[in-house]
Amino acid sequence: MADCPPMTRPRPDDGTDDDDRLMAAFARGDASAFDQLYARHEQALYRFVRRLLGAALAAQADEVFQDTWLRVVQARERYLPQGAQFRTWLFTLAHHRAIDQLRRSGRELALPDDEDAPFTPAGDAWQQWPAAGAAPHDDQLFWRRAGERLLTCLDELPVAQRVVFLLHHEDEHTLDDIARALELGFETAKSRLRYAMAKLRLCMGAYLPPDALRTSR
Repeated sequence: MADCPPMTRPRPDDGTDDDDRLMAAFARGDASAFDQLYARHEQALYRFVRRLLGAALAAQADEVFQDTWLRVVQARERYLPQGAQFRTWLFTLAHHRAIDQLRRSGRELALPDDEDAPFTPAGDAWQQWPAAGAAPHDDQLFWRRAGERLLTCLDELPVAQRVVFLLHHEDEHTLDDIARALELGFETAKSRLRYAMAKLRLCMGAYLPPDALRTSR
């Protein structure tokens, strides 16, 4: 398939061999092998797609998710594990499909000329955080609200920075793998991750008062 991403080198003991054996079995006509691959990666892939598209395109998450698996089916006889994790390949296919959706929606995908440009979170600081640590229920509520706010902050990142953050922190891909999969220089991938982390800290800090930051550690 013309737009399949390049393969990367393997990492031992991470399930890569099992995934490759399942893809080989699927290419030979074993439908149950595909079912196992789907079950193994379904939740993580859908979460990645949903967070990459953001709230504005949440309605397209199912379409991108299903189209990604369709492309796996179409590529089954051409898939060659030339050093890549199947999961890296799968997520990069999803990334390409998500970018297509974002472009069709007219969303701005380009990074600013100066990635170090000042970043101002949208909206005012939210002053209604529940206190953390007072009781188990309070802790649960606090972290649920924090998670909701993090998703909002993710939406404010440029897509190019968001995808690197998600691949690295959500699915634990190495920067080396990310750079190869996205066809970036290693230093570019590293800098995008650094900028994403800095912006997320600033965005979260704009909503978390100092006392909440202390008690949540």
